[in-house]
Amino acid sequence: MKFIQRINALFFVLLLGFSQQVFAEPGLWKVEKNGIASYLFGTVHVGDKSMQGLPSKVTNALDKTDKVIVEVDISAISPVDMQRRSLPFMMLKDGKTLQSELSEANYAKLQKYFADKSIDIAMFKNLAPWAVMITMMQMEFQKVGFSDQYGIDKQVLAYAKDHKISVGELETLERQMEMFEHLAIMNDKMIEETFAQLADADTYFFGLINAWKSGDMETLTQFYNESFDDSQYGELSEQVMLIDRNNNWVEQLSKRIGKEKLFIAVGALHLPEQHGLLKQLADKGFTVTRI
Repeated sequence: MKFIQRINALFFVLLLGFSQQVFAEPGLWKVEKNGIASYLFGTVHVGDKSMQGLPSKVTNALDKTDKVIVEVDISAISPVDMQRRSLPFMMLKDGKTLQSELSEANYAKLQKYFADKSIDIAMFKNLAPWAVMITMMQMEFQKVGFSDQYGIDKQVLAYAKDHKISVGELETLERQMEMFEHLAIMNDKMIEETFAQLADADTYFFGLINAWKSGDMETLTQFYNESFDDSQYGELSEQVMLIDRNNNWVEQLSKRIGKEKLFIAVGALHLPEQHGLLKQLADKGFTVTRI
């Protein structure tokens, strides 16, 4: 299920490589310089009812900060505006269709997938394959009880609003949409890998969420390495979805940490490994400590 794992770089989890201590809660780090502390929190963008309510260590950290920083402030975008801004990126251009972008075999599999759910694939005729895949992923989430209603980043934003903490963002919605466009050359591969492991969706979703809940860094690291292997597809996905964005975020954040008290909440897969925020911030001289 490498495609879903890669797409979940937007939604899911991570590790820390600085400590072997076992933690029983999601990862939260203090990032300090000049005696001024900020916090870095790895989030998941969907969850189940058991994830309702932020851990006390997270709310304590939020109470100590002056601004929450997220990838994109979705709380400030209405559903109508979200659709208006996203649709131009999701629609195929120049006479292309979903069928023309896929192999005959993969299109047939996709057609059957939706037919089994009493959905006419014609609804998606002009949508980019990655947009159709995200629709499928959302359906699979719902099937196993996950919803963005319980997503951690959404809960962080709600807490900030309730406690009158200002919110900033690291990138725009359009920047995220452009990211998927860069992966369009792998459209057919996305479909192929998704169907290859779709039967393991339940195991994947629950395993990943449980690893995040318990702070099981070994399992989360394994998910990362399996998602971004040394294949052409794995390397492109890692570069576009994580490395390029992480580098941009570190450039922004390194100018502010040590001057402002920030609570930074980003998808957890943005934190680990050599290009992750944790190592890059530590390499820039910030003191990074897990709480």
